[in-house]
Amino acid sequence: MMKNAQDMIFGARGSLRLRTLSAVLILVGASSLAVDRAQAFELFGFKLFESDTAETVEVVDPLSYSVTLEVAGEDPEGALKAELEAASSLVQGAGRPVSGSIGLMQRANGDFEQLIAALYENARYAGEVRILLDGKRLADLPPDADLSGNGPVPVRILVKPGKQFRFGDVSIRDVDGRVYAAGEQGLTSGELAKSTVILDAEKALVLELEKNGHPFAKISGRDVVADHARGVIDVSLQLEAGPVALFGQTAVDGAESVDSAFIARMAGIRQGEQYDPAALAAAEKRLRALEVFSSVTVRGSESLSADGSVPVEVNVAERKHRFLGAGATYSSTDGGGLEAYWGHRNLFGRAEKLRIEGSVSSLGKTADAKDMTWRGAMLFEKPGVLGPASKFTSRLEVEQENPDAYRRFSVEASVGISYELTPQQTVSAGVNVEYAKLTDSFNVNLETITVAVPLEYVRDTRDSKLNPTTGTRLSLLVEPTYEINGGATFVKLRAEASAYRALDAEKRFVVAGRLAAGTIYGADLAAIPANRRFYAGGGGSVRGYGYQDIGPRDAAGSPTGGRSVVEASAEMRIGVTETIGIVPFVDAGLVSASQSFSGAEFKIGAGIGLRYATPFGPLRVDVAVPLNKSSTDPDYGIYAGIGQAF
Repeated sequence: MMKNAQDMIFGARGSLRLRTLSAVLILVGASSLAVDRAQAFELFGFKLFESDTAETVEVVDPLSYSVTLEVAGEDPEGALKAELEAASSLVQGAGRPVSGSIGLMQRANGDFEQLIAALYENARYAGEVRILLDGKRLADLPPDADLSGNGPVPVRILVKPGKQFRFGDVSIRDVDGRVYAAGEQGLTSGELAKSTVILDAEKALVLELEKNGHPFAKISGRDVVADHARGVIDVSLQLEAGPVALFGQTAVDGAESVDSAFIARMAGIRQGEQYDPAALAAAEKRLRALEVFSSVTVRGSESLSADGSVPVEVNVAERKHRFLGAGATYSSTDGGGLEAYWGHRNLFGRAEKLRIEGSVSSLGKTADAKDMTWRGAMLFEKPGVLGPASKFTSRLEVEQENPDAYRRFSVEASVGISYELTPQQTVSAGVNVEYAKLTDSFNVNLETITVAVPLEYVRDTRDSKLNPTTGTRLSLLVEPTYEINGGATFVKLRAEASAYRALDAEKRFVVAGRLAAGTIYGADLAAIPANRRFYAGGGGSVRGYGYQDIGPRDAAGSPTGGRSVVEASAEMRIGVTETIGIVPFVDAGLVSASQSFSGAEFKIGAGIGLRYATPFGPLRVDVAVPLNKSSTDPDYGIYAGIGQAF
C-alpha cells in the first residue's frame, strides 16, 4: 500500500518518483485519498488541483470543526509544527465551515498529501500521519458517517515526523555521458535531502541548458532512492539537452486595435539569434510596459519549424485604451490640491499615448486666483521610434505658481528621447524651451526665454516603483542651459540615490534611505531664473518645513533659492497588517547661495507616517515637526498623497 501511496504523491506533481530500500512508515487514516478540489495546494513547488478562475461556492449544510495538530519528538522552536500547520487545509480552513460530514472527510483526506509533502520538504521520508475525526480514525468511518453534533467536530492531526534524511550518492550526467558537478546544484552528500533541493536543482540544470540555446532541454532520467537503514537519499539524474536552435518568426495572437506588426517589432526578438529564455522574458516585460495590454505572454513554440528554428508566440489581451482620473493632495503648510486627467493609450494604433491633465493647488491657503498655483499640460509619447528600447516624449505646459520664493507664469515645450540600455539602465536626452514671467527677490515681472538640454542616466533595480522593498535607484542629471534675454549660461548638475532593504522574509520591516545633491555652475544666483534654482522643504523633500522654505532669504524674509543643495532622508517602513503600516522618518537638507555651501545650515525634520495599501499604491499621511525651527518655520507639517515619500 505504501508504494502505491508514494507513487501517487510524486506522480501528482508530474514526474518525480521515490523508490525505497526498506519499508517507509507513513500511515493514513483513510481508505482512499479523495482530494477536495476547492482547496488547491502546493506540492514540492507545483500547484495541484488549482482552478484557473476563482469561484464563489455557497456552503450547503455547513459544519464547523476545531482542529489541533500534534508533532511527536523534538521540535524545540516549533518550526516544523508551524510549517505543517501552514500546509494543512484543516488548520488553515478551520474558520470556514465545510459542507457536512462528507466535506470534512474530503478536507481531511486532502490534508494527507499536503502534510506528507511538507515532511518531504523537510527531508523527513519516514514519517507517520494520522487524522482523527471526533476521536475516530478516518479510515474506520463509513462514507455516510454523520459527524454533526451539538458543537464543532473535534479534529486531531497526529504527526510523527521521523528522522531527517541526508544526501548519499549523487550522480548527474547527460545522455552523452558528460558528468555535471552535483555540488554546484546544492545536491551535496551529507546535506539535508529536502525534496525542494532536488526539484530546484532540476530546474537550474534545465535553465542553464536553455540559456545555452537548447529550447527543449529536459530531465530524461531520474532515480531517487530512499535507503532507510542508512538514512540517506541517493539521487541519479540524466539530462537531455536537445538541439541548439535559433529564434524563428514572431507571431502575434489576440491583437485588436494595436497593430500586430508593431507588437512583433516591440517584442524585439530578432529572427536568427540563438534561443535564450531571457530574451523571451525581456520581450514580455517590454510589451507590458506599453500599458495597452491587460495580459501578455511571450514563449517559444513547443516544436521546431521546418527550418529548425523556434517560432516565437506572442499572446496579448488589450485593455481599455481611454482612461480618466482624478486625485487630491494636502499639506498643512501649503494647502490642498486637486488634479484631473484624461488619456488615450493607443492613439494611432501603435501604443502612442496622449494625456491631458490639469491641477490646482494652494486651496485653503489663498482665495485670490492670481495667487493660486495651477497647471495645464498635454503630453504625447511614442514608443519604438529608434527600436524597441526607445521612446519619444513631448510636452506642452502652461503653469502659474506662487510659492514663497517667487511668482511665475510660464509656457513650456519640450521633446526628448529615452533609450533603455538594459532592463535596469536608461539614458535620455531632450530639448526644453520655456517662456516665463518671474517676480522674485531680485526682479519684478522679469521675462525670460530659457533653452535647456537635459541629459539623464537612471539605474533602477527596485522591485516596485510605488512601494519598493529591495533594490536601489540612481539618477544623474546634467542640464546645460541658456537664458536668451539675460544672456546667462549655466550648467545644472544633480544626483540622487535611494536604497531599500527588507529586514525580514515577509518584508514587513523595510529600511529606506535617500541622498540627493546638486549644484549650478556658470552664473550668479540673480542671473539664474528663479524656477531653475535649488530649493528644499516640503512633502517631497524635508518634511516639517514649508515648501521651498529651506535656504537663504532676502531682507524681507522670502526664500531666494540657491546654487547648491543637499538632502537626506531615512525611513523605517513597518507593516502592522497586510494593509496598514507606520513609518517613522528623519529628513535633513540645506540650500546654499554659493557652490561652497558657505553660510548654509542643515534643517532637520522628524515625524511619523501612516500608510494604507491599495492596488494603485499606498495612501500616505505624514506628520512631521522641525527639529531646529526658526521664526519663519511652522510648528509642524501634515502631508498627504499617494505613494511612498521616495
